[in-house]
Amino acid sequence: MDLHFLRLWDIYNPILTEHQREITDLYFNCDLSLAEIAEQKGCSRQSVSDTLNKARRQMEEYEEKLRFSRLLAESALVQSLMAENINRWARENLSEEACAHILSLTQRDYSEEAKKRAEENRDKQG
Repeated sequence: MDLHFLRLWDIYNPILTEHQREITDLYFNCDLSLAEIAEQKGCSRQSVSDTLNKARRQMEEYEEKLRFSRLLAESALVQSLMAENINRWARENLSEEACAHILSLTQRDYSEEAKKRAEENRDKQG
């Protein structure tokens, strides 16, 4: 599995055609072979291969122009470095209790809370 294309797929799959999205989903997320996808979709292995190659090229072109994957990776790195620096500072300057609280805040998984707030923002805008 090519992690690079899986990342691109996560970002750019909504702007692929429905057919490309179905084929790439079966390949990247369901881990089906070209033959298995061809059988399921009622087409040739070559057709599946062509669709995957075209979708890959398109996602690479989108990334080259838009740079969303790169921006997300850089943002994650910045957040990680910031949390690491905060944790180091807390260990060096705060009481054990305060340090434990800071560590719990910087190491907490905020993904569900972020999804909820993003949905709330969409609802307010929509």
